[in-house]
Amino acid sequence: MKATAWLCTVLFAAAAMAAPPPMEDCCKEAPPAGPVSARSIYQLDATFCSDTGQCLPLAALRGRPVVLAMFFASCGYACPRLVTDMQAIRGRLPAELRDRAAYVLVSFDPDRDTPAALADYRRQRALDGAWMLLRADSGAVAELAALLGVKYRREPSGNFAHSNLITILNPEGEIVHRREGLGGGLDEAAQAVVAVGKGK
Repeated sequence: MKATAWLCTVLFAAAAMAAPPPMEDCCKEAPPAGPVSARSIYQLDATFCSDTGQCLPLAALRGRPVVLAMFFASCGYACPRLVTDMQAIRGRLPAELRDRAAYVLVSFDPDRDTPAALADYRRQRALDGAWMLLRADSGAVAELAALLGVKYRREPSGNFAHSNLITILNPEGEIVHRREGLGGGLDEAAQAVVAVGKGK
């Protein structure tokens, strides 16, 4: 399948997963930084807003290795472990790469994960400026999840059942490694970040 056809397929599947509710237009989307690879998730043109109130397309991450997971802030078990695993991956990186990489958490739960809720989560987990905590409308979340291969569903309680997946992106936003599950595969994930940090 050609890369462009692949992207269209996953975006069509994502659109069928959830109809996006309206979300406030918190700011204008930043202009694109130029063409990206047909395999890049940075082709997704939705705007994501952070706990600091900054709004941007994912393409704003271009040029850096990225360690990314999807989560929701009120999760009491898997998501805290995902964040701990991301911190462990960061701790395994060489010093010069550790702070150059971006560590990104994207919420499944835009209704409850307001900027204030995400800011509280940042404080609770002592996440520094290398971390980005992002939210978007449910349509953009569904599209991103489809591109990453993350499965999730909202349960009657309001919580989410979801894949436990950490994704490593190269500076062009292409997926180079997936760490599935909790607790293992940290060395391999760190090695993937090092490889893309060196341009391999």
